[in-house]
Amino acid sequence: MAILSIGHPGNFAVQACEQLKAKGIFPAHYDLRFVKPLDEELLHEVFTQYKKVITIEDGCIMGGMGSAVIEWMCDHNYSAQVVRLGIPDYFVEQGTQKELYAECGYGIADLVKAVEAIMAK
Repeated sequence: MAILSIGHPGNFAVQACEQLKAKGIFPAHYDLRFVKPLDEELLHEVFTQYKKVITIEDGCIMGGMGSAVIEWMCDHNYSAQVVRLGIPDYFVEQGTQKELYAECGYGIADLVKAVEAIMAK
């Protein structure tokens, strides 16, 4: 399985991978440098090698990086199970960054749970 990140949540992915390694789970981590244009060479590599992918971003799930990756995947006739983590499509209350990551479900613990869940399927 692979984790695709953009921006600061890439740090979450690094920490989640360390925690998962202790549990015997070894996801690949790809940190995109930009969303437009998408790094097609990198995405060909990901979808050729992995059938389970999690995207994580510090932005909106709907219409964000994860959505662009899914569109690209479909346009290039790849098939994979993809889970998107980021800011959901509802009004998010104020709080500390850590509180907001937890409320939106894309903190380190949330990413670890998402990896464990997708691997169990």
